[in-house]
Amino acid sequence: MLKPDYPIRTERLRLRPYLASDLDFLCDVMSRPEVVRFLYHDVRPRQEVADLLEKRTSMTSIRAEGDNLVLAVQLGTTGPLVGDVTLSYQSATHRQGEIGWVFHPDHHGHGYATEASRVLLRLAFEGLDLHRVIARCDGRNRASFQVMERLGMRREAHFVENEFVKGEWTDEVVCALLAAEWRARPGESNIGASKV
Repeated sequence: MLKPDYPIRTERLRLRPYLASDLDFLCDVMSRPEVVRFLYHDVRPRQEVADLLEKRTSMTSIRAEGDNLVLAVQLGTTGPLVGDVTLSYQSATHRQGEIGWVFHPDHHGHGYATEASRVLLRLAFEGLDLHRVIARCDGRNRASFQVMERLGMRREAHFVENEFVKGEWTDEVVCALLAAEWRARPGESNIGASKV
């Protein structure tokens, strides 16, 4: 089981569970075509986002295979929300997980997704004792692929036109990182001030 102490702080960010009061932020993000362009869903109306937020407010721990941890990412201690990150526990038998992120376009290009995702990797490898963590993105999503590279993940696959999404065939890139690779990287296990 993984139930982190919140908030989790990094040098510039604060990761915490979503709150009901985060609705306006999440609506703003999910209503932007440039944000959902490479996601499986289209822009979402406010009520749909409200339903999604209600689910996300309870995704604060991982108790069993199939659970997701979804954390809002805030700039500094009192700054605005800039995005969110997700850790999915995919297999207890194979000790595998997946991470993902969505950030507001006004905050792209500052390394926030990389910084927040390092916390997820620490939680995955040190908190859940996972063996392998993957991340996936649409093959056209260069920015997400660059985050994976900065995290030290290796490209394991580039599936050509493997999914039909939003009326077109799309490629998918899959990257991964093993626990041994994580431990071999200097300082990675010390990311974030809060303990698991």
